[in-house]
Amino acid sequence: MKVVNLKQAILQAWKERWSDYQWAINMKRFFPRGATWDILNLAEALLEQAMIGPSPNPLILSYLKYAISSQMVSYSTVLTAISKFDDFSRDLCVQSLLEIMDMFCDRLSCHGKAEECIGLCRALMSALNWLLRCAAFYAEKVKETLEQAAAESQLKMCLERLGKMLGSTKNRALIHIAKLEETSSWSTVEQSLIKLGENLNSLGNSPLRSRAEDCISLIKSIPTMLSVHSEQLNKTGFPTVHAVVLLEGTMNLTGETQPLVEQLMMVKRMQRIPSPLFVLEIWKACFVGLIESPEGTEELKWTAFTFLKIPQVLVKLKKYPQGEKQDFTEDVNCAFEFLLKLTPLLDKADQRCNCNCMDLLLQECSKQGLLSEANMDNLIDKRAADREHAPHLKSAENANIQPNPGLILRAEPTVTNILKTMDADHSKSPEGLLGVLGHMLSGKSLDLLLAAAAATGKLKSFARKFIKLNEFTKQINGESSKGASVRALLFDISFLMLCHVAQTYGSEVILSESSPAGEVPFFETWMLTCMPEEGKILNPDHPCFRPDSTKVESLVALLNNSSEMKLVQMKWHEACLSISAAILEILNAWENGVLTFESIQKITDNIKGKVCSMAVCAVAWLVAHVRMLGLDEREKSLQMIRQLATPLYGENTLQFYNERVVIMSSILEHMCADVLQQTATQIKFPSMGMDTIPYWNLLPPKKPIKEVLTSVFTKVLEKGWVDSHSIHIFDTLLHMGGVYWFCNNLVKELLKETRKEHTLRAVELLYAIFCLDMQQLTLTLLGHILPNLLTDSSKWHTLMDPPGKALAKLSVWCALSSYSSHNKGQASTRQKKRHREDIEDYISLFPLDDTQPSKLMRLLSSNEEDSNILSSPNRSMSTSLSASQLHTVSMRDPLNRVLANLFLLISSILGAKTAGTHTQFVQWFMEECVDCLEQGSRGSILQFMPFTMVSELVKVSTMSSPKIVLAITDLSLPLGRRVAAKAIAAL
Repeated sequence: MKVVNLKQAILQAWKERWSDYQWAINMKRFFPRGATWDILNLAEALLEQAMIGPSPNPLILSYLKYAISSQMVSYSTVLTAISKFDDFSRDLCVQSLLEIMDMFCDRLSCHGKAEECIGLCRALMSALNWLLRCAAFYAEKVKETLEQAAAESQLKMCLERLGKMLGSTKNRALIHIAKLEETSSWSTVEQSLIKLGENLNSLGNSPLRSRAEDCISLIKSIPTMLSVHSEQLNKTGFPTVHAVVLLEGTMNLTGETQPLVEQLMMVKRMQRIPSPLFVLEIWKACFVGLIESPEGTEELKWTAFTFLKIPQVLVKLKKYPQGEKQDFTEDVNCAFEFLLKLTPLLDKADQRCNCNCMDLLLQECSKQGLLSEANMDNLIDKRAADREHAPHLKSAENANIQPNPGLILRAEPTVTNILKTMDADHSKSPEGLLGVLGHMLSGKSLDLLLAAAAATGKLKSFARKFIKLNEFTKQINGESSKGASVRALLFDISFLMLCHVAQTYGSEVILSESSPAGEVPFFETWMLTCMPEEGKILNPDHPCFRPDSTKVESLVALLNNSSEMKLVQMKWHEACLSISAAILEILNAWENGVLTFESIQKITDNIKGKVCSMAVCAVAWLVAHVRMLGLDEREKSLQMIRQLATPLYGENTLQFYNERVVIMSSILEHMCADVLQQTATQIKFPSMGMDTIPYWNLLPPKKPIKEVLTSVFTKVLEKGWVDSHSIHIFDTLLHMGGVYWFCNNLVKELLKETRKEHTLRAVELLYAIFCLDMQQLTLTLLGHILPNLLTDSSKWHTLMDPPGKALAKLSVWCALSSYSSHNKGQASTRQKKRHREDIEDYISLFPLDDTQPSKLMRLLSSNEEDSNILSSPNRSMSTSLSASQLHTVSMRDPLNRVLANLFLLISSILGAKTAGTHTQFVQWFMEECVDCLEQGSRGSILQFMPFTMVSELVKVSTMSSPKIVLAITDLSLPLGRRVAAKAIAAL
């Protein structure tokens, strides 16, 4: 007989009582090939017929079970059919449905096309919702005394199936994909959860209730199933945090706090450091920095960093989301409790600073809301008790030294007041302003104020105010001699302060971002063109040193003929620009015997007698000039520098002369340092309590730089942490050897290590050293060094475990931090100075296939897809297609380009026929990526991974877990979800 439809065929089978295999044979005879059973909805038709009466029809159910076992119907259609049944009062029907689910729910799989795999995800989610509704129905029925026992046994059965379904990570991963694919269905699951939760209250404390609650919490954890990371609990020291803090404190006090906060958070996440130990490590680094900083300005910088900047950093860290049960103030308290146990460290810091550092820090943290009053008092008392036993150094000379931390904390509000004073109109009371400035110059006030301003981010506005003041002194309106001397002093003090700031904190602080279209202020022009700095070579014949000749002649005449400099109507900025040419004239006259040594002395006295800034400008040119002279020609120029550097102790100097001379000497010493070293000359600068230049001239004279690099790195590795002296040596070597040399040699050092704990420590330290210029070092590491190691078979043996694994870790850490900071556009001022490699280099080095086929792009932007696009990815999907192209990430950017190229290389290694240590390296690299990623980080480096690589990775035993697939695919894209569903369903 010819059967017209499915329902008739089923009824006939029932009437004639066919056995299950007979039924299958006949069905295949009735329905020609071509139509699949899923399209005909066989599972649904069978269930509909089986569930007509109060109890299920066993014969028709046997047909369904046969169809499932012989894979006539797919799991997804069966699950969908079950979830359409909603008459829960028919207990026997529900039981039989649960038994059908038992057949396959713990081993769901699908080897079809991506669309079928997504269908399985959806079906699984609707089955989950069905089970929840079922459980809620029976939990409700338990209240009715007549049916209590029956309802409890039914509820128990439902919960067993729920537990079984959710017990498999694979199922949870598939539901996770379905949740992103269909948010509306997930919200119905959430509603069912709420309903079940309400009905549970009637269960009392029975084991059923706790079982139901376990299921509920498992379901609630599905959306966050990737973000659960265990923390490292077996370690107490974290050298990376230590080094990052030391690096900032030593080299970047003026930097913004946000980039530092983000960098620290990155390290905390990548190394999974528990919060209290993380905060403890920051404080440890601060105390070590305080103890080992060179005396003078450096010590003040460290004090400001510790007492003003780090509390601000912690305030920002507090705003980051902590874990559920964590309270950041509790973590800070806990960190201080640990810190109190490090008595020798605290005692040494107290001895260095001559005060109770801990006390001041705790008060500062309490003010910022990082510690509660009670905790602060408790900690203060504990430290006070500890200090009773400390070796006190209450000698007479210490008694009258004021401790730096107290001074810095007092200097901070003073900075704000000075900024307000400087905002007032200078022309109204120049004398009053001069009083304020004079007060700033005395003792170490200036350095204290600058350090406080730098640590609180006010140094830029401080410098802008002084530039304004310096510009103000250009205005001359019929002035008295008193007015003229005040104006000369305002010019001089502002000029000296700006020079001092540029030398101590770097010239970037002074440059305005983009001055409005007008003239560039005099000081900025002078600083950029005439001021010698480390690594900047000036041309003494540059036009900037050759101003208008008439002005030069009148200046020479003025210097040579008058007994002292005139002040009235004097244009100081012009004099400062003309002085270089005037000095050249005077030098020539002296060389040719026109002027005697006595007249030279008179001239130099005139230059430095009233206004120190003229001497600074003169020496700036002389330094450039001396570099160009032969050995035998330098004598007179150097003698002139000596003359200008010796202060004049006469009666007739202007106000605050001694204070100004101190700053002038320090400026000149910095300017001449390089030249004096090159010409092996000594000039005694009258340093009145000022420190000599810290961290200068660090490299040993007769040792090749490669040896210096390896010996310093070995020393650091033995110690287990980087000290600030080594950081400066590394910085100098990076400048000297260049990025590739530096990176390549340090990677070689890493690959020499053979002990596991050593390699891990080396990675933590190298990452911190790379922070000197993370962007450029990352480009070199990922763009040149790794590809060389991975493609050259003679080098594969170096990638063995443990050094290979360590290098993979280092590469991922560098890639992640560069990528995240790069996207926010943060390069620290320290790194902006360096020569930037040209972008074109990277474009020619890494030719990528920038033109993706347009059909593909069209398909990917829509949700529907051509049925074969994923069934054979290798044929229809370009092997280089990755999520980054769908997010239209710019490939003209060198870092994106290097990352895309590296992932293409990794993909080709995974797909290659031969395997070796390089294949193992690639696995470690991917594992580390998964370990370090926080969940839902859409813009992470894995977006550069080709989609086709997912199926290759799943074949690797360590990578074949559902969580890893979820972590490496971009689930925000429809295509990403399909790739993930296909990979997981096939596991």
